[in-house]
Amino acid sequence: MPGAAGFSMNKPVVGGVGSAGIGIGARSISGPTAAAAQAAAQKQKGLMQRADTDINTILDNFSHLIKAARVSDAPFRNSQEAFQMEIHASRVVQAADSLLKLVSELKQTAVFSDFASLNEHVEQHVANFEHQSEETDHLLSTIGEHVATSLKELESHYYSSVYRTPE
Repeated sequence: MPGAAGFSMNKPVVGGVGSAGIGIGARSISGPTAAAAQAAAQKQKGLMQRADTDINTILDNFSHLIKAARVSDAPFRNSQEAFQMEIHASRVVQAADSLLKLVSELKQTAVFSDFASLNEHVEQHVANFEHQSEETDHLLSTIGEHVATSLKELESHYYSSVYRTPE
């Protein structure tokens, strides 16, 4: 039983619901998306370690449960083995519950964090901003040319004006 004889069988939960990190490709990404990709890869690594730990816990405790399931002649020995079986069984259940939570978290991550469309959306915004930057640069150069032309025209009118005061 959980908590029997002062044993705490609770395992720390790594990560949270809706976290990123599933299915990031090996493309090279720069800028803000690089940090997101690195965080996602780190999250994916943590989830994989969590799954491995839970599976190993289930296997180890199940094998200990099978070993402790033999019947002995001594009643003291039987009660000790029954207690060990309860502890191992509760650990198996706890690890299975952790795996179920992991699967639920992976499902929520897949639903709420569609990285392919998110990356595509970010790339579209980057392309739009680059296009706007090019248009702005072209517009500024055109305005500069018009200002230079107008300034030359104003200078020629000034220097050819009869109202100009000689210095």
